[in-house]
Amino acid sequence: MRKTKIMVVDDEHLIRWSLEQNLKKQGYEVCTAGTGEDALRLAREEQPELVLLDYHLPGINGLEVLQRLKEIDEEIIVIMVTAQGGLETAVNTMRHGAYDYINKPFNLDEMAIVIRKALETSDLRREVVQLRSEHKKQGPPQILGNSKHMKTVLEMMSKVAKSDAATVLVQGESGTGKELVAKYIHFASNRAEKPFVAINCAAVPATLLESELFGHEKGAFTDAKASKKGLFELADGGTVFLDEIGDMEIGMQAKLLRFLEDRTFRRIGGSKEIPVDVRIVSATNKDLIKAIEDKSFRNDLYYRLQVIPIFLPALRERKEDIIPLANHFIDLYSKEFNKSMKGISSMAEKLLIEYNWPGNIRELKNVIERAIILGTDENLLLENLPLEIVAKASTVSVPMATFKLPPEGIDIEEVERELIKQSLEITDWNQSKAAKKLNLGIDAFRYRMKKFGFLK
Repeated sequence: MRKTKIMVVDDEHLIRWSLEQNLKKQGYEVCTAGTGEDALRLAREEQPELVLLDYHLPGINGLEVLQRLKEIDEEIIVIMVTAQGGLETAVNTMRHGAYDYINKPFNLDEMAIVIRKALETSDLRREVVQLRSEHKKQGPPQILGNSKHMKTVLEMMSKVAKSDAATVLVQGESGTGKELVAKYIHFASNRAEKPFVAINCAAVPATLLESELFGHEKGAFTDAKASKKGLFELADGGTVFLDEIGDMEIGMQAKLLRFLEDRTFRRIGGSKEIPVDVRIVSATNKDLIKAIEDKSFRNDLYYRLQVIPIFLPALRERKEDIIPLANHFIDLYSKEFNKSMKGISSMAEKLLIEYNWPGNIRELKNVIERAIILGTDENLLLENLPLEIVAKASTVSVPMATFKLPPEGIDIEEVERELIKQSLEITDWNQSKAAKKLNLGIDAFRYRMKKFGFLK
């Protein structure tokens, strides 16, 4: 692992030596310079992450060195050190890009703390820049759907993304992709470079949700040992996704309504009104109209949240999207797990379409991931599908007259083995009942069980 490189610039040899030895013991790589000219040369050659820079140097003074270091590398961290300090000097160095300012004589332990904090801050800044850059390159997530339902949803999402402030309520069963819709709206909008923050309202206890959303001041309650910013404050300029909004406690709903009306809030224990600019996208799998009738959800909050409503259809209502989605997940997981699966056998495809998918897209994604991990063929086969899909789909009656041999043909051994397996599974491995399902005698059925390894 590469060590962090620090450059010490001071015209006093003893100070350079002392700092060099101390920093090396802390695990840093160290280079030193006694003049501003040497410091600028070393900065180009060694490319240090942090510089401890004496203010008073022979020749080029520390302030000029600071400015020229920033020209070489804008991200370089510079901590100024001087024996003759004052407020004016400190302000001047900070104005020109110094991270911090330390007076001589300095304490080595205090110096170590300042260096560590400076490097941590720099790492966080780089991480934020990298994440924002990745988000910008990545763009909105891909949402697949050729069905009439999904074309309507995609058109609505595209329009919503162009309006930066409108509140959106996404409704649909679990697993239909509500968070994906929220991310699309965020990353396709002018807020894309700002934070996208998500919270599951059902997963956070009611007593903690207010603190999570609005933050708190130090001492606001027993465990509030320090002030904390809430998600609304952290997401300023971006989007907050409130998942499972239908599970929010009624008292918290009133506080959320107040925030939505004027976009200001107070931290718990605070008196200052804090304004923020965030778009709210909420989602639920509950029937909020029924919840309003039951008095478990506020009528006024519902209408405030659903300025723009988006309804996501269940996967069983958009069967023409099942195979394109399955192929998308096959491609995704084949790359992730370095597998060669490329398609779906005709029989497996038929069962995927027949199945009701109570878990929607999330369930389909999990089924394909499992199939990729366990499968060895280039195609997804019947044997790669879980029992609940094979068993439920196998109860659907398909007259033989309607059966057509696919152009690519089929493996008759695979069909026979799969029929034996299915008949056993749907009869809880009762051999007599399973044999009757296939109109076979018990001896003929047991022969086939042994042939395909179901009977030792």
